[in-house]
Amino acid sequence: MLRVDAIHNRRAIIDRRALADGLASGLARCESFADRRRLLADTLRGALLAGRTEIAERLEAHPGRGLEMATAQSFLTDQLLRLACDTVVASLYPLANPTQSERLALAAVGGYGRGQMAPFSDVDIVFITPWKQTPWGEQVIETLLYLLWDLGLKVGNATRSLDDVIRIARSDMTVRTAFLEARFVWGDQPLFDEANARFRKEVVAGTARAFVAEKLAEREARHQRMGDSRYVVEPNLKEGKGGLRDLHALFWIGKYLHQVHSVAELVDKGLLTADELRQFRRAESFLWSVRIMLHHITGRAEERLTFDVQRELAARLAYANRDSMSAVERFMRHYFLMVKSVGDLTGLFLAHLDESTARLAWLPTLTRRPARLKGFTLRRGQIGVPNDEFFKADPVHLLEIFALADSQGLAIHPLAMRAAARDAQLIDERVRRDKTANALFLEVLISPRDPETVLRWMNEAGVFGRFVPDFGRVVAQMQYDMYHHYTVDEHTIRAIGLLARIERGELKSDHSLSSAIIHQLINRRVLHVAVLLHDIAKGRGGDHSLLGADIARRLCPRLGLSKEETETVAWLVEHHLLMSRTAFKRDLSDFKTILDFAEAVASPERLRLLLILTVVDIRAVGPGVWNGWKAQLLRELYDSAEEVLRLGHKQTGRATRIAAKQAGLRDALGWPEQRFATYARRFADSYWVAEASDVLTANAALVEGAGDAPLAIACTPDPARGTTLVAIYATDHPGLFYRIAGAISLAGGNIFDARIHTTRDGMAIDNFVVLDPLGRPFVEPAQLARLRRSIEDVLSGRIRLADKLAARPLARRKAELFRVEPRVLIDNKASNRYTVIEVNASDRPALLYALTNGLFQQKLTIHSAHIATYGEKATDTFYVTDLTGAKIDNPVRLKAIEKRLLAIAATASSKVEMLAEAAE
Repeated sequence: MLRVDAIHNRRAIIDRRALADGLASGLARCESFADRRRLLADTLRGALLAGRTEIAERLEAHPGRGLEMATAQSFLTDQLLRLACDTVVASLYPLANPTQSERLALAAVGGYGRGQMAPFSDVDIVFITPWKQTPWGEQVIETLLYLLWDLGLKVGNATRSLDDVIRIARSDMTVRTAFLEARFVWGDQPLFDEANARFRKEVVAGTARAFVAEKLAEREARHQRMGDSRYVVEPNLKEGKGGLRDLHALFWIGKYLHQVHSVAELVDKGLLTADELRQFRRAESFLWSVRIMLHHITGRAEERLTFDVQRELAARLAYANRDSMSAVERFMRHYFLMVKSVGDLTGLFLAHLDESTARLAWLPTLTRRPARLKGFTLRRGQIGVPNDEFFKADPVHLLEIFALADSQGLAIHPLAMRAAARDAQLIDERVRRDKTANALFLEVLISPRDPETVLRWMNEAGVFGRFVPDFGRVVAQMQYDMYHHYTVDEHTIRAIGLLARIERGELKSDHSLSSAIIHQLINRRVLHVAVLLHDIAKGRGGDHSLLGADIARRLCPRLGLSKEETETVAWLVEHHLLMSRTAFKRDLSDFKTILDFAEAVASPERLRLLLILTVVDIRAVGPGVWNGWKAQLLRELYDSAEEVLRLGHKQTGRATRIAAKQAGLRDALGWPEQRFATYARRFADSYWVAEASDVLTANAALVEGAGDAPLAIACTPDPARGTTLVAIYATDHPGLFYRIAGAISLAGGNIFDARIHTTRDGMAIDNFVVLDPLGRPFVEPAQLARLRRSIEDVLSGRIRLADKLAARPLARRKAELFRVEPRVLIDNKASNRYTVIEVNASDRPALLYALTNGLFQQKLTIHSAHIATYGEKATDTFYVTDLTGAKIDNPVRLKAIEKRLLAIAATASSKVEMLAEAAE
């Protein structure tokens, strides 16, 4: 229902009477139909522009009045349609004596019918006729639609007879839902009233149960499609969980059941309380303010809060920087808290609906108090509270209800959730120190059943954040980067859920190693507590790992952990990034890497704990982050470190491993002894240590097939690792690596790992692990052929690489929205043989090409490269020597290398030639 009384000074938006008078005067002077139509179109266009300008100015002055602006937009559309319809019928297609068949009604449906529109919302309308369409009606409707299209409006339209309205609404739930909010705009009102009455009598009556079930199933499917979380960092404010569509669904259900005209009437029907109505209106107003501003900023019907608009939205909605939170983080936190309130409201609404349905059906509602629930009630299979004072009598019950929900496998009644949310403030320092309360919390946290769901309920009720205040600080806290998909609290709860799933054996196919070693843990609860605390200090301005370890030392004793357990948790929190950083950014074939890692870990138990923590931390970042390549690197690091921790820090196994790999390769190839010995002597020991057995086999086949050719290339998909191996056998020469890197970039590939080897007779065998821009392997024959052709063209000199890269237009990328401080770290202690150079920069196409070109210009030899990408941030690590094979230890030269690489890393231009120039 359009509430025009909510719009201040409506005539400043559009004065239909004045426009009609001016139009009548102008039409009297027009001699032809075309002139009259043109005048009408020009008048409507001017009125639309003026009205939108007025609404935009009001929005700038009062950005928080979203609902008023949504109503104003509908009012503007109403007046334009009425003016257009009156003029078309009176001046373009007048009827002296209209028949009963030539009656016509125009109705607004959907969001327009509800009286809520954003600037670029669809104008959804239905033309209603009594019977079959007449020639006059066809002319009028066609002219009106062309006028609206000429105005640039996106019109969703249909023409229906009375019988059509009923027939189609019965069979199509989308049409039925749209017509549920039908509103008369213009024409024959008795005809519209007849359609509405028949709709309620012939479609709605007796179908409420089916409609409710359909809407709830539709809501569930929509949530699944949108990621099934209201805490994604680029949410859809219309279709996402807790968004506007969820509020619409509540109103549709209430309207269908009780034929109400406004949300306020649902209070009288028992589906909302007065407090819940205020909560509904608060959320609706906020979401509409954001949606309308989003349309204004983007100039289109955009519903996603993408990174590129979040900062501007925060500024226009008057959010400011406060303490350690930026304006955009405060805005998004407010957004997440609002959509959380919509989720709470939905649960309460459905509870009221359940009770209402039971009363109408005369179904008895039994409330029992079984002994196993320790004073709580059981109502319709859900845990409830016996009275409103239950939590006040003993606030420890606020923890106990969730522990019982977990242990008994029961849901919590929404009214009990509301009571818990209301009384969460009762949790004070006395409750936090209570041994029973802490034991109950720990029981939920380490549950082998479904701790994720129960902890999420606890978080939704506000009990989690009150009981663990440090966790409360990260509730709804956005991680403003391209790497994390969820807020900090949602990421943490998902990680705990993954831990339970691994323990139950549900993820063996993805995490076979973790699934095996989790049952070897001496103490499983330290792992659960470490997962809870690993990101708890985010957003405090310092190193969240160190700050989190301090929190662990303070919190763990309160939870009942021993001194030894506390220190283990603190160590895990402080070092929770150690394993991923080592696996993804260091050369695992360099034994010094393994020794340093094993020395930091110090025990097999900590190694097992750290691996599982690392796995769930990465998996909980979001979809698509975990892949087979990361799994392979972590397993390789784990196996190597486990061997060192078990056998000691002696490199006794190097010669044995080389011999084993050579024997395995010889058996796989089936070559004669002498032939294989000649082949093996061509490679240094580092080659045999660095490469996996399957890569050694692929390389041997490549070398054998090449014969005396100066260049051979093999591109092989690796389904187990989810990558593509690109192996190049070529005559070794300076700059080979950067040319190959550029060629792969030119073919659309991203290099994640590279190992460079030179044979004793002057040939290079280079192995690259490559993925496409979406993080998938190259598998199609056409893709693999493009990779080979690009490398061949570059290495043979048929194309000039820099020119080709510069000619490629690089689209604006999200990474450009984030500031990554360029940094170059040069470490001569990480390896006994190589100087390790780590470059942090904003990720962009051809960055690796520019960096490797820069290293070539500095007369350095690259032996391996390891590329890790964290959203907008790229970390490229190179193991290098000078041209004589020695480490670089001259301070002046090290400073020059750092300066050159910093210049490349800081080059923010999207033009590849700028990157290349920075390298040269």
